[in-house]
Amino acid sequence: MKKILIIEDEPSLAELVKDYLEINDYSADIAKTGDQGLQAALSEPYDLIVLDLMLPNLDGFQVCKRIRQVKDIPIIMLTAKKEDTDKIRGLGIGADDYMVKPFSPGELTARVKAHLSRYDRLVHKDDLTATIDIRGLHVNLASRKVFVNETEVSLTTKEFDLLRFMAGNPNHVFTKDHLFDRIWGMEAVGDVATVTVHVGKIRDKIELDPANPQYIETVWGVGYRFKG
Repeated sequence: MKKILIIEDEPSLAELVKDYLEINDYSADIAKTGDQGLQAALSEPYDLIVLDLMLPNLDGFQVCKRIRQVKDIPIIMLTAKKEDTDKIRGLGIGADDYMVKPFSPGELTARVKAHLSRYDRLVHKDDLTATIDIRGLHVNLASRKVFVNETEVSLTTKEFDLLRFMAGNPNHVFTKDHLFDRIWGMEAVGDVATVTVHVGKIRDKIELDPANPQYIETVWGVGYRFKG
């Protein structure tokens, strides 16, 4: 049974989400503050985290950033804010998805299922012994580790998935819409700004000069191409 952590300080909402998840055969725990949620996330083997943005003690941004330093499990961020800057910031520090309150608990449950399914497929693929090596960049599919000139760099789940897909299909131009559908899935709700944010994060980590990338090239007006 998949184990979900709900970090949410509104008791009624947290219990409602917990009920919906348990009805769908998930195990769910609730943490009511940011520090409690962070401690639980780092000490217990959760498969996915539902994380509120506005929390006592530590906000959702801080909690997400700390979790991402250790784990790459899916994180769905919840917020009452609708500003794009908050969305982009959340995705930029490692959240996999973003829902604005009020939302349907049924829709949240559907997204939980989709992210868990996608994560399982990516982690347990048959080609896990394969590696991708291109001009000093080494991507190990088994360990999900990335090295640049033999120095390891840390990527979030979606950053790794995006890099693996593009590096595995070099010299092919992909639109942002195509990349969003391929990595986040047709069932995900979001926009292509997510792709832009993640490409920027990957470049910061693997490129010697992110402003003049040698790996991920911008094809203006179209999308991106990984130069093989």
